[in-house]
Order: sequence, then structure tokens, then C-alpha cells
Amino acid sequence: MDKRPLKVRTVIISDVHLGTHDCKAREVNHFLKNTRCDKLILNGDIIDGWRLKQTGYWPQAHTRFIRIILKKMEKRGTEIVYLRGNHDDVLAKFLPIAFENLQIVEDHVHEAADGKKYFVLHGDVFDTVTRNFVFLAYLGDWGYRALMRINRLYNHWRAWRGKEYYSISKAIKARVKQAVSHVSNFEQHIAELAKSRGCTGVMCGHIHTPADRLMGDVHYLNSGDWVESLTAIVEHFDGRFELVDFARFRQDYPFEDIEAAELPEVADTGLA
Repeated sequence: MDKRPLKVRTVIISDVHLGTHDCKAREVNHFLKNTRCDKLILNGDIIDGWRLKQTGYWPQAHTRFIRIILKKMEKRGTEIVYLRGNHDDVLAKFLPIAFENLQIVEDHVHEAADGKKYFVLHGDVFDTVTRNFVFLAYLGDWGYRALMRINRLYNHWRAWRGKEYYSISKAIKARVKQAVSHVSNFEQHIAELAKSRGCTGVMCGHIHTPADRLMGDVHYLNSGDWVESLTAIVEHFDGRFELVDFARFRQDYPFEDIEAAELPEVADTGLA
């Protein structure tokens, strides 16, 4: 029996990184196909322009993501808000842009169903390396990609041993003092910015660390990413927000066999 899609008021996703080998396109496509919303917020780094420019890597599943978004906008009347990230920063030259149900902006104020206002931004504005030292940002990106390549190899071995997926990057962020401090400072700055804009909450991405909690009197939401955490934020019709984890979502909306056949796993070409 077909399960009806999850119907919510708003869906927020970020950091999909289309154009990279580590993008979990099949998973995010499955999530979007099984959700219906009035508004979809794409909060930065949806397309990874840095990597795409270097490798031209773009498999079928990444094209399918774009088609799903267009179908939501054209056939379902979904309002699409696309915010610039640091990996798709080429958009900064043209912002803001608005036509039909699509707007591409630097930041955005979202009014929830209960009237509360949320300041929406990708979050790289507080990353001084990304904003002011482009060479160092690219160097850091290279290091992250190298780490993710090691992560892929390690998890191929774990899968062969019958063990579940383990994220080396998430473990480092959770345990290394400097990384923990960076995440904490980032979240505090974001919360303060939301208050300065007269908002009671904030939605961001960028640091690939999903969250849904109060920071003082500010409701802090981070939609995570579709590289490691595979998470999204949804707003229900009563104004309640929920952090959705794909592992749990997949239990309610399992992959269909035909979908698995249409979207085979892409072999690693060795390009990190």
C-alpha cells in the first residue's frame, strides 16, 4: 500500500553539495519526493560551485534533484526560497532575484504559522576564513574533501564487515576542542544576529551540525546537511518545528525497488 507523503507547511534543507561525490542525492531526492509543503527553503550550498568548476561531476541523481524542485514549484505551486551559500557564492553577483514562485536572496525572514519570525541565512557570514581569506577557505575545503574520501573508504570496509555507517568528520567535530568551540561560537553569533533583526528564531546551515534548541530566548535551528547528517527541518501547520533525521524518515517511507534500480550507486572515480 502506498503511503501518503508527509504534508507540512515548510521544509528547510541546506548543504546538499550537488556536484560532489559525497552528496547523498538519492536520499535527499527520496525525502523531497515524499514530502509536500507550501514553502521550501533551500538554505545555501545546494550546488557546490567550487567542486563543479574543477571536476564537472554531475550524475543523473543530481539532475533529478533539480527536476523535483521545479516540479514542486511549477505543478504544486510551492514557494521556493533559495539562499546563497559560500560554495554557491557566484549567485551573490545577481542577488536578489525573484520571479514567479522562486526568489534567490542573501537572507530571508520567515513568518511561522504562529506568527513568530525567524531570520534565515546560510551562516558563512560569521566564517572569517570563508569570507575574507578565499585561498585558506579552498585549502580547508581540500582538507575536508580528503577527510571525506578517507571516510568513504573506511565505511566501505565497515559495510564489508557488516557494520553500520560511521562519520569520522562528525566524530572529530564532537570531540576536538577547537571544533566544538567553533560550533559554539558560531551558534551564539547567529542567535545574537536574529535578536538584532527583531526575530525570535533563526534558521541556518553551513556547519553541517543539525540542531533544534533554545539559546536563551532565541529558537536556534540548523538544518544540517545531505553529506553526513542527512537531516532537514520541517514546520508543521501549527507552527511547530521538527528536526527530521533521514534514517528515521526512511523507516516510514522506505525506498522502492524500482527507485533503487533507477538510481544505482555511482562508482568512486578517485576524485575527492
